[in-house]
Amino acid sequence: MGDRPRIAIAHDYLTQRGGAERVVLALAERYPDAPIHTTLYDPDGTFPEFRGLDVRPSALNAVAALRRHHRLALPLLPWASGSVRIDADVVIASSSGWAHGFGGRHRKLVYCHSPARWLYCGDQYLSSRPDPLKAVALGMLAGHLRRWDRRSARAADRYLVNSTVVRERVREAYGIDATVVPAPLARTIEDAAPEECDDPFVVAGGYFLCVSRLLPYKNVDRVVDAFRLAPDLRLVVVGQGPEWEKLVASAPDNVHLLRDLTDGQMKTVYCRSRALVSASHEDYGLTPLEAAGVGRPSVVLRAGGFLDTMVDGETAVFFDEPTPVAILAALRACTARAWDAAAIRAHAQTFCQEAFLARIDAEVRDLLVGARVPRPALPVSTLPGPELPGPALALRRVS
Repeated sequence: MGDRPRIAIAHDYLTQRGGAERVVLALAERYPDAPIHTTLYDPDGTFPEFRGLDVRPSALNAVAALRRHHRLALPLLPWASGSVRIDADVVIASSSGWAHGFGGRHRKLVYCHSPARWLYCGDQYLSSRPDPLKAVALGMLAGHLRRWDRRSARAADRYLVNSTVVRERVREAYGIDATVVPAPLARTIEDAAPEECDDPFVVAGGYFLCVSRLLPYKNVDRVVDAFRLAPDLRLVVVGQGPEWEKLVASAPDNVHLLRDLTDGQMKTVYCRSRALVSASHEDYGLTPLEAAGVGRPSVVLRAGGFLDTMVDGETAVFFDEPTPVAILAALRACTARAWDAAAIRAHAQTFCQEAFLARIDAEVRDLLVGARVPRPALPVSTLPGPELPGPALALRRVS
């Protein structure tokens, strides 16, 4: 192995900006010599910090349309994932469906943001307004992809998850009893110098803030509808995704949408807000922690990762259903409460990047000395059927 172990980082695709990509940046900061392997890489679509890093995409990246619209690559991603061959001592795979299937000779530490939503949470993924073509495509591919996905998961040496709800999903999907390691509060925003944002809502301040990918299951439209019922309140939505045009066209006058902000502008947007609001079923729920980092409370759905990162009455107000009426009631409760900004900031610091990376360091050291934690295996009978053909299954189980 030599005096200096070879560490590599893997991630599904670097085509967007979100909490999972922030985790990869944290790992890259800790392991600056580690190459980052991925299926697709769009420098303009993800965080600019990746431009200075050693990012190595798969051959699929040559198709420009797939870089811009990674969902179109769904039928090809098992092949692309298996074609990624990583030669390293330890690979840290940041995965929500693909990176845990990258091949090569290495020990594999998986940090799972969630088992693939489109395979195991189809109703949430398709939302209440499913695209018929997408539903048919997923139906045709799901059986084969689940078998591929389960085998990929069980090829890992260690499996970590970001929240208790994801731990339960991993147990149900893979039969793996994973360890919860909370994702870090992004230091890129925390350490950023505030930059001016000339949007009139931001300049005025005192608005509620929703930071989210604009996908149907994120329920941003329901948050917007809550403000439609409350013209005395204002909302700023920061995000991008397939729902952008629809939300911009339908937003009332007290709601404004922004996208493509720098970390410094995001720092300003958080600092000038009254509170963050989210109605999505989050696997982890990082944005309330980012708000807490500047002393702002949150209004969030009582579900998913928010139950791990927020404390009702101390850092957040919870609501029980993602409906406009329930959201509005929680918004009113938030405005009526006096919040302790210092206590909220102290809570956020318990999720600091240093604690996360220290835990990852410990896991990597254990793998380098050959330690392995036994994991309960699913009975073979629960994983029927032939494997997918081709290089997608060129995976190696490390014994």
